[in-house]
Amino acid sequence: MTAAACGSGDPAPSQGGGNGAVALEGVGPITLASGKDTSGNLQKQVDAWNAQHPDQKVTVIELPESADAQRQQMVQNAQTKSDAYSVLNLDVVWTAEFAANQWVVSLPENEFPLDKLLPATVETGKYFNKLYAVPTTSDGGLLYYRKDLLDAVGAQPPTTWAEMAATCEKVKAKNPSLDCYAGQFEKYEGLTVNFSEAINSAGGVVVGDDGKPNVNTPEAAQGLQFLVDGVKNGTIPAEARTYKEEEGRRAFQAGELIFHRQWPYQYALANAKDGSSKVAGKFAVAPLPGLNGPGASTLGGHNYAISAFTPNKKTALDFIKFMVDEPQQRANLMATSQAPTWAALYDDAELVKQFPYLPGLKASIENAKKRPSVVKYQEVSTAIQEAAYSAMSGSVPPADALATLQTKLEQLTAS
Repeated sequence: MTAAACGSGDPAPSQGGGNGAVALEGVGPITLASGKDTSGNLQKQVDAWNAQHPDQKVTVIELPESADAQRQQMVQNAQTKSDAYSVLNLDVVWTAEFAANQWVVSLPENEFPLDKLLPATVETGKYFNKLYAVPTTSDGGLLYYRKDLLDAVGAQPPTTWAEMAATCEKVKAKNPSLDCYAGQFEKYEGLTVNFSEAINSAGGVVVGDDGKPNVNTPEAAQGLQFLVDGVKNGTIPAEARTYKEEEGRRAFQAGELIFHRQWPYQYALANAKDGSSKVAGKFAVAPLPGLNGPGASTLGGHNYAISAFTPNKKTALDFIKFMVDEPQQRANLMATSQAPTWAALYDDAELVKQFPYLPGLKASIENAKKRPSVVKYQEVSTAIQEAAYSAMSGSVPPADALATLQTKLEQLTAS
């Protein structure tokens, strides 16, 4: 899919210096632009850096909760060549856009422990085979399910969509007030992820290995039909079409859902013993189901990059090295249940005891499918959201939605 990055016709940015990196100079205070820190652990780790580097303090600038709004603010900042943001906490799908526009600088690979990180995560930080961002957290979609309710009806976690629907019927026979399944179905980046997972889990692709869109296919039609039928038959409740990550998390923690497609960060919050979660100790996680067997997750996560406009690039580099190192990733996993990029943590016996889903999550990340790595990613994502939402709302037949999407994607990725 990385071939799709060439589709815009924009040349790869030219940056001088040995091994493709610019000279990273300048020492002093910097800022970290990041999405909302719902756990409070990011500030804790920044405080640890600041205590060790009193003359190079990092100030966290919290951006909105929505990924789309985060990107918008980062883009606006870069377009004005502002130095307000020093280190950018980028969604993995933004690398191509920010690198192609020379809003971030290339990084020296030999200064980072890339060989210790999951290879799939490292690739998300590259553009034209140069490193522009370093993965600090990864993400793979998981199926959260009410283990207590499934145990009560003698059911195992489903591996197919049909099994999930059948299990819902059994559980709802005893618990009629519960809803079956939710994901991230509001019209934003989360819908792009959920659409892509449905297509991939039915054997289709959004963009092929040749970099060309390929959504007008029988496999893609089956994936979209799963979402459309779910809304029609009530497997997916109507309110789920307004869910982003946090709305769905709150519904699951309130005990309203039997199944929930969500990222790993939900695990610690849903298991909180402070009374904020009604399902603490009552749920488990499994791989996402698919059409004929286990489904495919979309690769998520966040990478740290250095703004081209910050004067203190040396401090920014050292701060990223600090944050990507094993102790910080271990501490972040234990505090937030976010997926690390340090590979050995997934096999650590102490961590697996606390987070039993880690081996399965590692496999999910290693086998996850990328979203299209294109310079015009936001336009591509918007087109996907429009097609999926219109089909799920019943305003456009699925076949027509996919045909229109195919045409739009071809235009957006044309060389």
